[in-house]
Amino acid sequence: MSAANCPPSVGRPRCFDIDQALEQALGVFWRKGYEGTSLTDLTEAMGINKPSLYAAFGNKEQLFLKAIELYENRPCAFFYPALTQPTALAVAEFMLYGAARSYADSSLPQGCLVVQGALSCSEAAASVKQALITRRREGEQALFQRFEAAQQEGDLPADINPKVLARYIGTVLQGMAIQATHGVSSDDLLQVARLALSNFPRRPEPSA
Repeated sequence: MSAANCPPSVGRPRCFDIDQALEQALGVFWRKGYEGTSLTDLTEAMGINKPSLYAAFGNKEQLFLKAIELYENRPCAFFYPALTQPTALAVAEFMLYGAARSYADSSLPQGCLVVQGALSCSEAAASVKQALITRRREGEQALFQRFEAAQQEGDLPADINPKVLARYIGTVLQGMAIQATHGVSSDDLLQVARLALSNFPRRPEPSA
């Protein structure tokens, strides 16, 4: 259930839906990037004033990081749900096909907020950039652990390096995100996903 917030203020307090306001902030950050988004952009989209924003979310950086959490937990998010797939190949398929559809979805801003944010932040937003880099590394680490477990289960060949494989998939995902921001269609990204999957190591054949 969405939470209402009535921050203390001079005069009549202003109530608003925190979840809805955060959703609106996410949309602005996704379209304009962290540094391209002003406080005025945020307050206008969220339908609140600056004191209410500070009271509910802290500063702009804290609001952005909360928006990133929301972004990664959307119903259409694909990265972490992919890790629950039964095989390493199914994990890669879920991720790459999910990226192709999500990154170029015409109903949403194009690309990936985490990738774009890390690439576009200047030194003035070094802490935000580092937070995004850390999130990307955590994702790559989680994928490495999933592939490592798959190898131990005999689902990946013994000569495959799970860490390099996870980095490869991550690199393809990041490249697809950048391509989407340049107007590449979902169909074109699906072709990239299929090519990457054609080179994905398969489960070893059982010995006769």
